[in-house]
Order: sequence, then structure tokens, then C-alpha cells
Amino acid sequence: MRTLFMGTPDFAATILDRILQSGHEVIGVVTQPDKQKGREHEISYSPVKELALKHDLPLYQPTKVRDEEFLKLLEEQKPEIILVAAFGQILPKRLLDIPSYGCINVHASLLPKYRGAAPIQYSIIDGEKETGITIMYMDVGIDTGDIILQESIPITKEDTGGSLFDKLATLGGELLLKAMKQLEAKCAERNVQDNEKATNVKMIAKEMGRIDFTQSAIRIERLVRGLNPWPSAYTMLEGRTLKIWKSEAVPGIYTAVPGEVVAVGKDSISVMTGEGVLIITELQLEGKKRMTVDAFLRGYPVKVGTQFNVK
Repeated sequence: MRTLFMGTPDFAATILDRILQSGHEVIGVVTQPDKQKGREHEISYSPVKELALKHDLPLYQPTKVRDEEFLKLLEEQKPEIILVAAFGQILPKRLLDIPSYGCINVHASLLPKYRGAAPIQYSIIDGEKETGITIMYMDVGIDTGDIILQESIPITKEDTGGSLFDKLATLGGELLLKAMKQLEAKCAERNVQDNEKATNVKMIAKEMGRIDFTQSAIRIERLVRGLNPWPSAYTMLEGRTLKIWKSEAVPGIYTAVPGEVVAVGKDSISVMTGEGVLIITELQLEGKKRMTVDAFLRGYPVKVGTQFNVK
């Protein structure tokens, strides 16, 4: 099949790489426009663009996929199938109607649960026991199209947003190839989603990472894992941002307010929450490197009674 790929982040690049390895004819790649990064405003390429350049593939970076010029260009390319993975723009019906096999999306949740932009992070934050990949036909709604294939994987207590991204990207590539074979053989299923069971999640914002210690330790620990590596869960310590990278939730009742340090060990800092205690084992103070609590305490002593920002 004449294949056009649309995607932007690492998740999408992993899937594109698997498509290229399989020998499918990729006639072009569409990704988001370049961005400026850092204080020097250096131009940053998306991971998908990096991979497309490496393989010398035709590359398109429309500011808006609804632009007439871009839509005409795609129509002239006559792709038989368009594969989409974390592209970052809503596709108009005119674009969806171009390929004869349809626009096929790789979504990182078990639809209809977790429609939207950040299903991986929310699955951890909400304490789900499993997640997975859905391969689906795209329509004009957001993640509302008919399902072709699904496959689930467990979420472990060690999983972070980053580790789950990697697992699901690998699974997504394999499941997409399976779906493409079914489409070519004209035996792909179309399973309508149950909209009554749908849940929707919003994009992750940096401010979402600020820890509210009035919540339970279990909820905060899941937030720490779900927002690792970006934007990270954080609090404030003496006016400086303190990122929390690893933690553990344990039962415990102290005469203390949420956000108050109740114990300091050689390699841990225990903080009171609204329910239970959060034991911090890896962190990063503003302007410093990420480190274990053991290393942190050697240069920045923390005493029992120290108060982290409650909210």
C-alpha cells in the first residue's frame, strides 16, 4: 500500500521506524512545524522529522492540515492508507476521505476509555491495572472511530509515564502491522465504540504537577510516576522548586499537617499527606541535578517539621 505517515513525538517515531523496517512503501511523512527550544531559541526537530530525514523520505510540515494547498498536495500524492500516531492536529473530513483504505490511528488506551491527548499519563495517575493499544478507523470525532484491533498490557507499580510510553509504542507498531495485513486482505473488523463508556482526558499542563499534599499518599505517588519524565511532580522547598522523581506511599498517622516532614532517614524523607505518608527517595532541587535523597541530604539538610507547600 502507498502509505503516508503522520506523527510527531518519540511514540510516533518508534511506530514509523517499525513500519519502515517492515518494508511498506512510505511515500511521505507529515509532522508538526519545527519549534524553538531553550534560551538560545535553537530550532528543534520532532523525533518523526529526524527519522524521516535519516531515511530521506518526503517531509511535510503544515502549520494547519486544513490549508487548501496542503490538502491538494495530499490528494495529488494519492496515498492508499494514512497512518496517524500522536500527530497533534485534528484532521478534517476532506483529508480523512483521501485514502481508499482510510486513515488509521494508533491510540495508546483501550478505547473508549481515555479518549484525548494524554491517555498514558492518566492511566497511571488514575491507578488503572492495565492499558493498551487501539488501532482504529479515524472519523471527525476525537478518538471516536470504529475499532479494528486492541491489545492490553499490565501497568506495573514501577511503571512511569516514560516507561509506559516505550512499551506502548513498541506494541503499537506491531499491532498496526497486523491491522494493515487485515486491511489488505479485506478482513479487518469494524467494532463501533460504546460512547456511554467513554472517558475523555485533557492535555497535560506543567501546573498539573504541583503536588497537593492534602490528597492521599497513594494518589500523589501515582502522580509522581504518571508525570515522569514530563512535566514531573513538584513542590516548593524554601522558595525553590523541588521535583519528586521517586516515592512510595505507606500507611501512617502523625500529629502533623499535610506537607510536613515527619521523618528523615539516611536515604528517605517522609512527608505527611491527607491520608498516609509519602516516602521520597529521589528528587531534584531547582538548579541541581536529579539525585537520591542520600546524596541530597549531604548537601541540603532537611529537618523534621520542615513544611513543603501544601498546594
